[in-house]
Amino acid sequence: MRRLMISLVVMLLAASAEAAVQTKTVSYKHGDLECKGFLAWDDSVDGKRPGVLVVHEWWGLDEYARSRAQQLAKLGYVAFACDMYGEGKIAEHPDDARKMAGVVRMNVETWRKRAQVSLEVLKAQPQCDNGKLAAIGYCFGGSTALQLAYTGADLKAVATFHAALPAPTADEAKSLKARVLVCHGGADTFIPEMAIKSFREPLDKAAAKYEFVAYPGVVHSFTVPGAETRNLPGMKYDKQADEDSWKRMTKLFAEQFGK
Repeated sequence: MRRLMISLVVMLLAASAEAAVQTKTVSYKHGDLECKGFLAWDDSVDGKRPGVLVVHEWWGLDEYARSRAQQLAKLGYVAFACDMYGEGKIAEHPDDARKMAGVVRMNVETWRKRAQVSLEVLKAQPQCDNGKLAAIGYCFGGSTALQLAYTGADLKAVATFHAALPAPTADEAKSLKARVLVCHGGADTFIPEMAIKSFREPLDKAAAKYEFVAYPGVVHSFTVPGAETRNLPGMKYDKQADEDSWKRMTKLFAEQFGK
């Protein structure tokens, strides 16, 4: 009898652990484009909680972006990894990724609108506290998070990781509502110094609240384990930079969300 009770307790604990973080695919539309995002939340948390929009790398909404959403869910947030390419498309070859990202970047208004639509999907989730929103992104996704912030979106925080850095206009820099954290590889050859300068100057002139962190000797995709296996020179995982940038992000969220 005692063994039976122990077994039941173990099974219940295991079931509880498995049930804590829930995920589901959320279909939504931007115009005629069918998008398939990924929602993650912890159902052991009561009530509404801050919402975080997660924007994928130029590879598309792959397992890596999903895993980041799940990490955020474990921290008590509701996270929505959006689909910027539509139809859940992902790329394996850099040429395909470059083309898909290029199509989105071609029209900045469409690019921003698709990010805005994705944010609205997050806000519509019953678990989401619409007064506490953030956006994070990796590579192309970091650029997308910044483009979203430049619209004056009601974001408390934005965090980017090895992102291209689109420059805001003077007015966009002034209308920025989010506190911004930029985590950058100091040896990232994908991001020219001129791009960094063009990004920072309008923010400095507008006295925007942002932090720019450059990790010495670190290259592109430093948060992505196995990045070097993509056979694209200049990409490599860096454990220390990955862990430090994530800690900085969680600290920013805690400060902005009052957690």
